[in-house]
Amino acid sequence: MKISVTFRNGEGENWQKVYAEERILKLKKYLDMPAEAHIILSTEKFRNFAEINLTANGLNVNAKEEAKDMHLAVDSCIVKIEKQLKKQRERIRDHKPRSIRHGEVKGGDREQNYESVASRIMETRKVVLKPMSIDEAVMEMEESNNMFVIYRDSSSENVSIVYRRDDGNYTLVETNS
Repeated sequence: MKISVTFRNGEGENWQKVYAEERILKLKKYLDMPAEAHIILSTEKFRNFAEINLTANGLNVNAKEEAKDMHLAVDSCIVKIEKQLKKQRERIRDHKPRSIRHGEVKGGDREQNYESVASRIMETRKVVLKPMSIDEAVMEMEESNNMFVIYRDSSSENVSIVYRRDDGNYTLVETNS
């Protein structure tokens, strides 16, 4: 982190510069990229001002404080900047794609899952959709001992599926195609 300290209204003491640099280095844990900090310290009569401008990869964070003691002014600025950096980091964390936040399956894993499902498919059939009524579909299913029949409903022209349940009853699935 590049740090520059400027004194206004006279020359500052060396301890002020060292203290401000030590405190600003504690903010490094919130920054992932190189940063530049410009610290301005000034004194007017009995008032001490501290201003910190932090720039990192397009992110500009500023804080300005006034206190009776220079330590308090610098500490207050550091607290303000720390709050802003935490807020920015939380904002970035919230804007990650949902799949990354919740640990969902990624693209490469989907291909592996698809291959494992494809390897479990034992037979592929092509079906020609015949127009028929529900009664005709049930009769065809009973004659052929199939578990299901896919057909085009003659009245609505929609694709439908009738399948036999384990209890011997039938279920009709209609589509809007």
